[in-house]
Amino acid sequence: MIRKVNRLHARVAVFVPVVAIMLSGSNAFAEQQDRGVQADPHAKHRQMAGHGSAAAGDMMTLEIPIAEMVTQNSEPVDLRSDVVSDRIVVLDFIYTTCTTVCPVLTAIMSQVNGQLAERIGKDVILVSMTVDPKRDTPARLKKYSSNFRTDDGWLWLTGDKLVVDGVLRKLGAYTANFEDHPAMVLVGDGRTGQWSRFVGFPGVDAIVDKVEQLTQARREGAVSGG
Repeated sequence: MIRKVNRLHARVAVFVPVVAIMLSGSNAFAEQQDRGVQADPHAKHRQMAGHGSAAAGDMMTLEIPIAEMVTQNSEPVDLRSDVVSDRIVVLDFIYTTCTTVCPVLTAIMSQVNGQLAERIGKDVILVSMTVDPKRDTPARLKKYSSNFRTDDGWLWLTGDKLVVDGVLRKLGAYTANFEDHPAMVLVGDGRTGQWSRFVGFPGVDAIVDKVEQLTQARREGAVSGG
């Protein structure tokens, strides 16, 4: 019973700050509008936050680039061979100073991590990639990730800006102003190169279902000899 209560408290601890952040951000934005202030660095994110849902496109083939990146533990890794490899991957894009969309996406990833706990770090890996590598150092990502339920199978990636920008372009997540980056989650199979793109805020069940679909496709391929 004590463990169940602790788990419940942990989940509440994740979502209460997220809701508070979004409410305070929305209130601040409203106050700016009342004062006639036009500039808001998170304006597009606030607009996306209001939609609160996500659409997944059809399966597509996506080639993961060879790119040297750095984890939250300051470990150098190659995105294709070390991170994705032949695993099933759930990948989102964040930056640590974001006060709207990114905390919500990270909370969703944290729930996925909980639901797939026995598989995370084995055949399934979670990846959160910064879109602001100049400021999001490994130490900063590690501190940010500590606010959420994270395990060894959840990597937070940064690196040289030119390298990171190149990866973001390949994955369809690059914007000239990183604060305007799209709310997006990619779910794919590194073995087959088949991916789905969720634009907006996907439900946890939708992500887990996609992981299970990719897993089932692997099984069927193994049975048929593909």
